[in-house]
Amino acid sequence: MSTIKDVASRAGVSFTTVSHVLNNTRPVSAEARRRVLEAVEEIGYLPSAVARSLRTSETKIVGVLVPNVQNPFFAELVCGVEESCRLAGYSVFLCNSDNDPKRQQQYMRTLLEKRVDGLLLSSAGDDEALARIFKMARVPAVTVDRLVPGARADRVSVDNCQGAQNAVSHLLDLGHQRIACISGPAEFEVSRERLQGWRNALQARGLDADERLVISSDFSSQGGYAAACRLLQAQRDLPAAAPKVTAIFASNDLMAIGALRAAAEFGLAVPQQLSVIGFDDIELGRYVFPALTTVGCSIKALGQQAGQMLIERIDQAEAELREVLMTPSLVLRESTCAPNLSPSPGPSFKASKK
Repeated sequence: MSTIKDVASRAGVSFTTVSHVLNNTRPVSAEARRRVLEAVEEIGYLPSAVARSLRTSETKIVGVLVPNVQNPFFAELVCGVEESCRLAGYSVFLCNSDNDPKRQQQYMRTLLEKRVDGLLLSSAGDDEALARIFKMARVPAVTVDRLVPGARADRVSVDNCQGAQNAVSHLLDLGHQRIACISGPAEFEVSRERLQGWRNALQARGLDADERLVISSDFSSQGGYAAACRLLQAQRDLPAAAPKVTAIFASNDLMAIGALRAAAEFGLAVPQQLSVIGFDDIELGRYVFPALTTVGCSIKALGQQAGQMLIERIDQAEAELREVLMTPSLVLRESTCAPNLSPSPGPSFKASKK
């Protein structure tokens, strides 16, 4: 591997001159600069980021920790984070905890050992353990859609409760009254907030929030499919005169997509016999059939906001902590309509409204 002394020898200058050229630390004559840059190109020299970090106490790298890169939400989020960081001259070190709190702890320690300049966390795990690491590390940090008690970190989040309430209110406006909820894991703050939004919407209309219509799952398409199958089988087993569920609110779009599959297997036309609405507005939701009605905000914009806040926190470590709450909007597509309509004679591939 080439060294700075190899560059100096090739260019016919001192290695300190090479350093000044590469780091812009002191004026160097145009001729010397030209020779140095040509030598760098000819021998393929790459400056040592480790050595630079020891000199400057910065690596120009930020760590991003997410729970599941297979989930399109986190893929879109990271794209937004990376864009903000790249424009500010930072590289992103991405870690996937795979929803494993122990792996998350290991990755956090690895990122801190790598001397990252900042940390962005959108993941699951033990709040107390995370708070201890944040306190020990004292690294500039931003969390996305989660609160780490006692941690000095900015926070970017979606108004999950209000978004869920808007989704269920849309179903109520259409005339649905028996609305089931496929919720995420109870230990996640996001799940609890979205479930509360389901309750709030029903109670605001004077309806009981029937907890028997809540089925917990894991935020995956497979989990949403399995939960919807359990729900629909239970509905099929009810007496003919018993009131039936006519709509499902799924706490994220992946579970809603799983519910669409379950409805198809049970022979239910969506939305004529069963309306389905999700949460997040992932891009994939536009292209399933029927296209998924959902609530959400731009996930990429959420990531861009989080990345920008992290860069600002790195630049101004002692500034007052900030919290940004993004309000999701209702996105009307094809998977919801008024209840009790006759099934259509066949699929209609009309264009999505978004």
